[in-house]
Amino acid sequence: MPELRKDPMTRRWVIIATERAARPTDFPAERQEPSDLEKCPFCEGREQQTPPEIYAIRAPGTGPNGPGWRVRVVSNKFPALRIEGATDRTKTGIFTRMDGVGAHEVIIETTDHHTHLGLLPTEHVADVVRAYLQRYRDLRGDTRFEYVLLFRNHRRRAGASLFHPHSQLIALPIIPKHAAEELEAAELFYSREGACIYCTMAQQEMEAKERLIFENDRFTVLAPYASRFPFETLILPKQHQADFGEMESGSEFSFAQALGETLKRLDACLQNPPYNFIIHTLPYKRDSRHAYHWHVEIIPSLTRVAGFEWGSGFYINPVVPEEAARFLREVQTAPVMAEVAHKQV
Repeated sequence: MPELRKDPMTRRWVIIATERAARPTDFPAERQEPSDLEKCPFCEGREQQTPPEIYAIRAPGTGPNGPGWRVRVVSNKFPALRIEGATDRTKTGIFTRMDGVGAHEVIIETTDHHTHLGLLPTEHVADVVRAYLQRYRDLRGDTRFEYVLLFRNHRRRAGASLFHPHSQLIALPIIPKHAAEELEAAELFYSREGACIYCTMAQQEMEAKERLIFENDRFTVLAPYASRFPFETLILPKQHQADFGEMESGSEFSFAQALGETLKRLDACLQNPPYNFIIHTLPYKRDSRHAYHWHVEIIPSLTRVAGFEWGSGFYINPVVPEEAARFLREVQTAPVMAEVAHKQV
């Protein structure tokens, strides 16, 4: 019989369609996409085709905006928001506007055009994480910004416009609606229970283990109890921490291992599916460290949102989260041998 499950963090209801129960093989692999290698502006040797680099991890002796980099950050050539402008708001009747102020950056994850984060060695993924952290911390200094959203769109169905492996960062002058709703729910739970809702949930999940996918010394990977989408996953720090930018030195490798391992398992289980991942963190100017807990949401793009979802705010998930977790726990993954040994995607 179908179940209705409520997400304790967002207070959103989800329909788990047990009678439609799907397996990984029920989701056909995405067709091969053209690699756009010949015209890719992110490939090594084409640095002049992008805006000047903002930050890079490079080989010793190499200079900015040339070859020799390992991870490179540049401004988005076609930004959603621009760095110039003010955050003053004006009103016309019931309508409010402000300048489209913000920052929009691209984190180019590797020089290898034909790979992705799930296939890179953990130390390389850790370098990508270090780039995330450097940019997140640096943008905190701009007092116009309230929130930084770090995200990755993998493959065209998930919104990637270029094939080359990359993530994006957008700094916003307002707190996004979803972040505000999560923060409100976390503060409400804390006021009622005197504890962090994410810590409470993670402890319960680690004890039950039925939705546990992977864990290491510092991070836990789960299939959320009220998953909206098939094979949705959640990565949480084991120790309470509200702000992604306050990740302690030495945790980058553990986080990279949890992230890379999760993406590698999704790759093996679902044949390199399109997905989005989003880092959820405490807004820059909010003092809710006691209640909030940063985390990563990974959402494979295997089903489409349609009229029922848009009209009701409910989601229908045809994969039982416990089964998704089992498939991802048990899937056999190939070891990553070396950076030059990536498979074609």
